[in-house]
Amino acid sequence: ISACEKVGEWEEALYFFGLMLQRRINSNTVTSSSVISACEKGAEWEKAWEFFHLMAQTIIECNTITFSAAISACQMGGEWYKALQLFSRMKSGRIESNSITFSAAIAACEKLGESRVALQVLSLIAQPVLLPTLFVVP
Repeated sequence: ISACEKVGEWEEALYFFGLMLQRRINSNTVTSSSVISACEKGAEWEKAWEFFHLMAQTIIECNTITFSAAISACQMGGEWYKALQLFSRMKSGRIESNSITFSAAIAACEKLGESRVALQVLSLIAQPVLLPTLFVVP
């Protein structure tokens, strides 16, 4: 699934995840996050959104990586409001954020023209070590 993620083969990632479930192989946060990231790289934000919500209803824990992947997928797909919804949910669930999370949330604010909200997101950065990586342009 991780190999599928790296090249954006979201259909294959979902297929292999389905095989894991069918064969009763335990999935975890890493495999689930890889599926979401594969959807993001394959420009399938809807699939990432659906999979994230499906995952959240199971026993698989949603963590920083999972939320960041889903936020990035929504932001890259132009679904900035959904990206900010996920960011808000993440913060209310007291799940730690990282530079990817903050970058995607701030980019979502930028696309919405919400500079005030972007500044609020920026003010949430508690760890100064995140600041140098926050504005790196890919």
